[in-house]
Amino acid sequence: PRMAQLGAIASIICAIGGAALFASVHKIEEGHTGVYYRGGALLTTTSNPGFHLMMPFITNFKSVQTTLQTDEVKNVPCGTSGGVMIYFDRIEVVNYLVPSAVYDIVRNFTADYDKALIFNKVHHELNQFCSVHSLQEVYIGLFDQIDENLKLTLQEDLTCMAPGLIIQVLGRRHGRRKRQQTNLRESLEAEKTKLLISAQTQKVVEKEAETERKRAVIEAEKLAQVAEIKFSQKVMEKETEKRISEIEDGAFLAKMKARADAEFYTAERAAEANKLKLTPEYLQLMKFQAIAANSKIYFGSKIPQMFVDSDLYTFKNVKKHFKNPTSNSLFKKKKCLLFPQNMMSCWLIG
Repeated sequence: PRMAQLGAIASIICAIGGAALFASVHKIEEGHTGVYYRGGALLTTTSNPGFHLMMPFITNFKSVQTTLQTDEVKNVPCGTSGGVMIYFDRIEVVNYLVPSAVYDIVRNFTADYDKALIFNKVHHELNQFCSVHSLQEVYIGLFDQIDENLKLTLQEDLTCMAPGLIIQVLGRRHGRRKRQQTNLRESLEAEKTKLLISAQTQKVVEKEAETERKRAVIEAEKLAQVAEIKFSQKVMEKETEKRISEIEDGAFLAKMKARADAEFYTAERAAEANKLKLTPEYLQLMKFQAIAANSKIYFGSKIPQMFVDSDLYTFKNVKKHFKNPTSNSLFKKKKCLLFPQNMMSCWLIG
């Protein structure tokens, strides 16, 4: 009986040891990192893929995925700025966790970090986006930009709050509204088409107006250039006429100056010639010729004072110059009389 008791005790010990060994051995899958809790406290120790040991019954572990995973956020409500509530059926967030950041993220956000950092953040950021945009913008105008904007916003927040959690792709499925408004998208598409047509028509009208304005500007510039050319032409013509007039005036002035100089020179030379002729003999000859040219002679007691000095025409002087008065040519054509006071006067004979 004693041996039986010892065998039973040994069996119990072996069972407990086997159970403890079984509880202490655990496996971490590839693409995961193991984190450990003891008494509810997170241990700083992490483990890589493979088999590991831990203290049984008081230590437990969780496997955190570090490869690409897809989190699906379903039935996300979104209220627009106009008060319309939209529901997005599903938003898929493809993300992965850097192994070195596992401990910090699990410590701050627990092993179910994706609930706080992805699911709740997607709800929050999408509602923030919808609250500042109209239904038309959410459904049509910015419909193709929602995914990228949501991804960038999430990544910026995660970079600050949880470094090491990377958003790879964010895909959004079409939204839906309440059943009584299921045809809103179609009506919005029709309105969008009308709006595009109206916008294109407006652009065409604006383009035509711009073309007309440019045509008017070009025509005005053309007229201005023509007027400027004509004005320049008239100015050039006037300047040419002015230069021609100046040339003609200069030529006339030079001609008149040359004529005046010639006349002055002629008069000067004549004066010099006359000056050379002013000899007593020449003066006497000129006086005689002047007297001989008279057809009539008036004489009296005062006449000698009018013609010449009385001693010049005394009979004595006449005889001196004309020794033979009857044969002299002067006396052949003239009739001369001798008067008292030795005065002689002659005149033409018929």
